[in-house]
Amino acid sequence: MNNSYKLHFSRFLTAVPGRVHVTAHSHHPWPNVSFDAQAQAWLDAAELIDGKWEKVFGTVLPAAQTHVAQHLHLPDPATICFAGNTHELFMRLISCIARKPMRVLTTDGEFHSFSRQLQRFEEAGLATAERIPVEPFATFSERFARAAARGGHELVYFSQCFFNSGYLVHDLAALVGAVRDAETFVVIDGYHGYMALHTDLSTIADRAFYLSGGYKYAMCGEGVGFMHCPPSQALRPVDTGWFAGFSALSEGSTQITYFGGGMRFMGATYDPTGLYRLNAVMDWLHEQKLTPARIHARVAALQDLFLDALTKLSLPALNVSQLIPGRGQPRGNFLTFRTPKAGELHASLKAHKVITDYREDRLRIGFGIYHDEADMAELVQKVAVALG
Repeated sequence: MNNSYKLHFSRFLTAVPGRVHVTAHSHHPWPNVSFDAQAQAWLDAAELIDGKWEKVFGTVLPAAQTHVAQHLHLPDPATICFAGNTHELFMRLISCIARKPMRVLTTDGEFHSFSRQLQRFEEAGLATAERIPVEPFATFSERFARAAARGGHELVYFSQCFFNSGYLVHDLAALVGAVRDAETFVVIDGYHGYMALHTDLSTIADRAFYLSGGYKYAMCGEGVGFMHCPPSQALRPVDTGWFAGFSALSEGSTQITYFGGGMRFMGATYDPTGLYRLNAVMDWLHEQKLTPARIHARVAALQDLFLDALTKLSLPALNVSQLIPGRGQPRGNFLTFRTPKAGELHASLKAHKVITDYREDRLRIGFGIYHDEADMAELVQKVAVALG
């Protein structure tokens, strides 16, 4: 691990001296290039005023579509749609499902953005759900594929990398291909996959929706949710904003028309600043020759350094025996420790300026390309003091 990228993140990393930030799975620091991009969005608004939307739709948004499509190996960037968050896009997608209650196949490990909404749908009698347990990890794909093959669902929804463990679904195409009914919407939650893992959707681009955004591993902040939309499914969302028919605005047509491609899922007016940041960060990554595969390899090496040092500490409160999946198993770009004291550990570490996060009984520690060996040494030292 020869290169350090800290200088490229200096605005974030020097904002709070002494802070060790290890929630790269939750909120990455942004590279410095995003600061100039945010300023450029303001300057464009000042210069162009209403005309800024011509630049956004004509230049900024197409560039962002291209960046996302390239990293996901999608054949057509036009299948990408953006919104302020992925929840907006998901709600527009399910507005295409006429059957009520809709029948949903999912897992017990989905993030709250989806799981909360699904539970509320169930309370309201708008959905019935079958949740396949993610654990045991070794048999998850087989069990989920078997349930998908039984059919009878309007929606099949699962994560590429599960937020509460880091467990990876390696063969996305196999799970997508197992879905029996051609009319079933298949949605992959890729929020812990995009820009964290090499992801190739080329063989399932015409079958599966893919949801992710810029808030986490793309390092460009809020307001950049996106969805890849198969070109032949869900062509007329019921939940639709005027941006989805922007080109027909001046025509005075009484028929509801839609953009082609993913743009049919556009909503209404929103802040495009995140798209500027996304483009700047993606251009910077390209200049640095940093692909998702290279980023993941670097993070995996940092994880090993930390786990080796943690083993030597022999701390009862935090140790490798609590790691899920176990050491040596494939995982995403964060470590998950299962312990009933997750909240207490989080608080103790925070008191020593070590920023982690937790969900229920799971403490999560994540690394990014802005970390290096020196950070691991500092982290281990602070962990020893906080938890020893």
